[in-house]
Amino acid sequence: MTTDQPFEMAWCRARHPSEILKWEHGWRQTRDEGMLIEWDVGVPMRDGVKIFIDVFRPDHGQPVPALIAWGPYGKQSPRGVYERFANNGGVRPEWMSKYTSFEAPDPVRWTQMGYAIIHVDPRGLWNSGGDATFWSADEARDFYDLIEWAAVQPWCTGKIGLTGVSYLTIAQWQVAALRPPHLAAINPWEGYSDSYRERAFHGGIPEDRFMPRWLQQSVYAKGLVEDVLEMRRRHPFYDAYWQGKAPDLSMIEVPAYVVASWSDQGLHTRGTLEGFKRISSRHKWLEVHGRKKWEHFMRPEMVEKQRAFFDHFLKGSSDEVLGWPTVNLEIRERFYVGPMRAEAEWPLARTAYTPLYLDAASGGLGPARLDAATQARYDPAAGRAVFQHRFGQDTELTGHMKLRLWVQTTEGDDMDLFIVVYKLDADGRQVPLSFFSVFEEGPVAMGWLRVSHRELDPERSTPHQPVLAHQRELRLQPDEIVPVDIEIWPSSMLYRAGESLQLVVQGRDIDYGPAHMGPTMAHGPLRNAGEHVLHTGGEFDAHLLVPVIPPRA
Repeated sequence: MTTDQPFEMAWCRARHPSEILKWEHGWRQTRDEGMLIEWDVGVPMRDGVKIFIDVFRPDHGQPVPALIAWGPYGKQSPRGVYERFANNGGVRPEWMSKYTSFEAPDPVRWTQMGYAIIHVDPRGLWNSGGDATFWSADEARDFYDLIEWAAVQPWCTGKIGLTGVSYLTIAQWQVAALRPPHLAAINPWEGYSDSYRERAFHGGIPEDRFMPRWLQQSVYAKGLVEDVLEMRRRHPFYDAYWQGKAPDLSMIEVPAYVVASWSDQGLHTRGTLEGFKRISSRHKWLEVHGRKKWEHFMRPEMVEKQRAFFDHFLKGSSDEVLGWPTVNLEIRERFYVGPMRAEAEWPLARTAYTPLYLDAASGGLGPARLDAATQARYDPAAGRAVFQHRFGQDTELTGHMKLRLWVQTTEGDDMDLFIVVYKLDADGRQVPLSFFSVFEEGPVAMGWLRVSHRELDPERSTPHQPVLAHQRELRLQPDEIVPVDIEIWPSSMLYRAGESLQLVVQGRDIDYGPAHMGPTMAHGPLRNAGEHVLHTGGEFDAHLLVPVIPPRA
């Protein structure tokens, strides 16, 4: 595809589809489970390149609305669906048919509900023509072309909806900002909306495990694919390359049912919530849970909610969605324990942002700022600084946290900071929480900062949510002490009286769990040397700003 991007794309080879595909490519038509299925339908893009899709529709001959699942993983799931993850990622086999693709809806179930389902092999991937880019404006234009092609097919009513998890949501943000005329509704289900801040560079620190493994294990192509690792090396700051992967969310006006989770810290939590905040849709709903994302998407009662949403906007046959609360939040207590609560907005307007001041001498977190200055020191390779606040009464924290630190390094000219918030029970034990798709002993929330990237974007930052500019590096001078504001990704947690919030500051990743269980992340190369020094008290207003939610009358 010809692009108008002000940078040169780096390309590489991916694994060839013949390594894994066990069937012949070519158009054919079959019938099964009440469906008429067209395999390998060629769809021309605006530049003449042809991509291939599979279309599943009810075998009754009447036009139906269509849902598109745009993802890179192979429209016929040659690697299986969820079996390769620990405990199927929580997805029960009876919730899906053999036609279900990864992170996509089950065609059997949805055709029975009166929809066509379209699974896609995007440009350059598998057997589709051209060369592949990822999460890009070019990919969004292809998606636009497919929406408009599908809408005018004789088997379609002209109403198109979008659905799917992760990559399938990132593509929704991109194409919905282009406003295809026949796009009637979207269902973004946990997908970041800013590839730089939410995937490639957490706080300016390169993420170097999730993406390399994704490229190695998920991408199959006959042609060239975007070398995202090389492009990250060439573009260490937020520039036109990254802007092309962050759509203008304010351009999205289509009805949206947005689902996020507190449990996808480091991948989709922030971007999904930012998407809901910033889209301009008059009809939009937000649901935030604390569970495993694939399980939640495929759970039958959640499929029924998806159906109620699409039935209204694609069929006009249900008004259930109009009775939903604008925002529905799970207020977590521990792993899979916590009620859902209806709210009117996000973030919550009644939030009382409250500072808890760090005391390096005692390791405490408290409401009073200390008169005396103290220090905490740790070895970034093995040590950490720990601060705790014990709640005297039941306290809910729901929303954004911000950590203000004053930092110094004894060697070198930069620091990488990893921030983790845990919940401890009354006996001081860590309370387990769902985390990163498959894990069950995760933290409450996380934040990151490469100190040379500490400069904030003044237009986007708020008192409770600092947003880094990522336009240049400000290296440290010897013995220099600098203030930094660190965004901690949104979360929700109910702390009972006697339970504690534990704040950990360290110079390395936490243990995410065994890599064979499912996706994990890590960061590097790191820029730590010598000791990290944290200054608290006196002239150093080091504090954790927490979102206290008062009970409603």
